[in-house]
Amino acid sequence: MVQVRANGITLEVERHGDPGGVPLVLVRGLGSQLIQWPARLITDLVAGGCHVVTFDNRDAGLSQVCDGSEGYTLSDMADDTVGLIEALGLRQAHVLGMSMGGMILQIIALKHPGRLLSGIAVMSSSRAAYLSKASPEVQAALLSSAPSGRREDVIAHELQTGRLWQSPRWPFDAQARAEQIGQCWDRAFRPEGVVRQYQAIEASEPDLARIEEISVPFMVIHGTDDALLPCDHGRDIARRVPGALMVEIEGMGHDLEGDLPGIVADHALRFIETVLHQRE
Repeated sequence: MVQVRANGITLEVERHGDPGGVPLVLVRGLGSQLIQWPARLITDLVAGGCHVVTFDNRDAGLSQVCDGSEGYTLSDMADDTVGLIEALGLRQAHVLGMSMGGMILQIIALKHPGRLLSGIAVMSSSRAAYLSKASPEVQAALLSSAPSGRREDVIAHELQTGRLWQSPRWPFDAQARAEQIGQCWDRAFRPEGVVRQYQAIEASEPDLARIEEISVPFMVIHGTDDALLPCDHGRDIARRVPGALMVEIEGMGHDLEGDLPGIVADHALRFIETVLHQRE
């Protein structure tokens, strides 16, 4: 892992595979860290010829804490990602964004289309007001916090909330999930960053209202059983972005449990290959 200056801030970055491979940047969701990308997803993407770049968003993991008086928006986080692409010496890249990362991706496609080879939004949303809402229990759980910041309390709390939006088709691996939550706590526990990132999401709706203007090749992957962002959120992106491809995965919730990393990687690689052939 290395620290990279991008858009005036410091981002923690990890690169996987042959630097001469097809550049693919992965953008995480709310409050999560680069170590939470499933190893299967990365290894499959690398095996498919991609040079995969993962990083911690601002206010998460080992990237810069943004606790100043001024807030930020997803537009700023989109600029972070583009700044990272530039800092790594990449002219363009494919970008896959998950959840909040998919919202950041949509803004990149609007503001910086020349930097994108394609966009892949996984379990994300356009934030349109007419979309269905998660249940009150799920909405409350999203920004709930553990009774204390102690490691064991955080693990127990995140296991409890994670079960609310798990993928019903694949078993919830509580042991593996607990180990990963503990690793994230050890690496960087930043609950205040989650709050600031969520405020950035709430401020993003004017930008996301313009997604009909996106002109880059675009694919949407969404689960039919997503309790946090129901499937109509993904369908709305695919309906409004010109030419977007929609992939619905039966039994997938708002996580990448079980076989899902391989399934998502397979869809992403086939889409990237199609885009590259069209550019030849």
